[in-house]
Amino acid sequence: MRFRGLAFSFITTLTAKVTALAFECTECAISRALPPESGAKVNYVRHVLLNGSFTGSENDTFNPGTYTGLPSLCAVSVNVPSSATTSFNFGVFMPDGWNGRIITTGNGGFGGGINWADMAAFSHYGMASMSTDTGHISFAVDGSWGLNQPEKITDWGYRAMHGSLVLAKELVKSYYASNISYSYYASCSTGGRQGLKEIQLHPDSFDGIAVGAPAWQYPNLPASTLKQGLYNLPAEAHHHIPPQLFPTIAAEVNRQCDPQDGLRDGIVSEPFSCNFRYEELLCKPGASSNCLSPEQLDTAYQFYHDFVDVNQTFVFPGLTLGTDASALVASPSELGIDFFRYWVHSDPNWDPSTFTYADIELARRINPGNASADDYDLTPYRSNGGRILMYHGLADGIIPTKSSLYFYNHVHRALLQKGLSSIDDFFRLFLIPGMNHCSGSPNAPWYVGGGSQAVTGASHSVPGFEDPQHDIILAMIRWVEEGVAPDEIIATKYKGDNVAQGVELQRPLCPYPLQARYTGSGNESDPSSWRCKSLY
Repeated sequence: MRFRGLAFSFITTLTAKVTALAFECTECAISRALPPESGAKVNYVRHVLLNGSFTGSENDTFNPGTYTGLPSLCAVSVNVPSSATTSFNFGVFMPDGWNGRIITTGNGGFGGGINWADMAAFSHYGMASMSTDTGHISFAVDGSWGLNQPEKITDWGYRAMHGSLVLAKELVKSYYASNISYSYYASCSTGGRQGLKEIQLHPDSFDGIAVGAPAWQYPNLPASTLKQGLYNLPAEAHHHIPPQLFPTIAAEVNRQCDPQDGLRDGIVSEPFSCNFRYEELLCKPGASSNCLSPEQLDTAYQFYHDFVDVNQTFVFPGLTLGTDASALVASPSELGIDFFRYWVHSDPNWDPSTFTYADIELARRINPGNASADDYDLTPYRSNGGRILMYHGLADGIIPTKSSLYFYNHVHRALLQKGLSSIDDFFRLFLIPGMNHCSGSPNAPWYVGGGSQAVTGASHSVPGFEDPQHDIILAMIRWVEEGVAPDEIIATKYKGDNVAQGVELQRPLCPYPLQARYTGSGNESDPSSWRCKSLY
């Protein structure tokens, strides 16, 4: 609570209000604000009263939800043609008490649909907020919509995001009769990829981005996802690890890797410094339960090690020690299958068990949607004054944590060739011990108020700690607008992930390659008992 004074002054500045609007929140007025040459048409316009609610339409989100307790705002949905046969939609929330900023959020997996949930949270900061449906409506794990639809896949890959952002900015400027002071982005997973892709193609789109667990590399990521699902098949094979042995693997990983941060607490904080000995999982003579056979041990080893294929070609990082072994499910994920089945082979009957490195090579030639955000030379974005905050859960079972390390290190390589010895002046990566994909942990502090994160009872930010030290959105804004880079971000774990039950524990997250270490004394749940230290 020692940051209350800072929190109050920062939030007060953040939510300074614009009192005059250029025109009313009506369909007629909004339509006139859209550039005629764009072909954009308004789907609907709704004015939400203070503490009111909003429900999206089935035409712009796959699972319409109702968002309550909103600030007074204008909600707009717009349709934009993207080719002769395709179009995309985007949504904008424009608060009556606008502070001159706009924030964009993204999507998840192959999913299509406007992300009203994150937009609702971000509207409480006084910013206008925007999201695109990427040109289709679907759940995150459904890629079947892309069958023989290259234009739709291009919309998903990058086109819908940029087209939506350009028009949303024009709409916001017209609505308030004012220029936008700062443009931000916050999202996770595919949303993380969308943010990185946008700044690589258009360095002036965002002044700062906060991206979590970005799905930045195609086709290598879906290839790895598919391969992981094949490691433990068929179920009747000697190498198959049944679900009842997953807790055994987790317990041994915790036993060997938990103490590295100076405290044994059930949270693996330093998996990369753990010299894990897999052979401790082997069945001893006479034992046959709660242990692994040599064949099963090979499966576990593959799971946690990099995917390397023909001629020792690196494909994608393996999962991190401390990640739940239950990711070794009995069947591959649709995130891998659908990419190759519908987008690469264009064959609904394609059998994933036939997957080989040749499929990866074919995918690279086809390059569905040009989706990869793999231009490591971020000099244009840095030169434009842009800032990047990236974060990734160390227990992510969907996108391996090491993929963010790979991206960060390759950006460092690229900029080193441009004469920079460090990239910390514009790019910082925070690893979150115990956090799963984008959010959630049974026992570790994970909540930083990022995109796709939510806890019961929080409309936005980090209740009780609404300041840049605890809230990654506010940390991003302060870095961009005040030049104060975050040397740590304190993650919070509420009891039962419910604000009303109070804080269970908090710990500092450190910019890579630093790691939080327990000082050896003091309350382990108090962030002041931890220090950011180098592992090298």
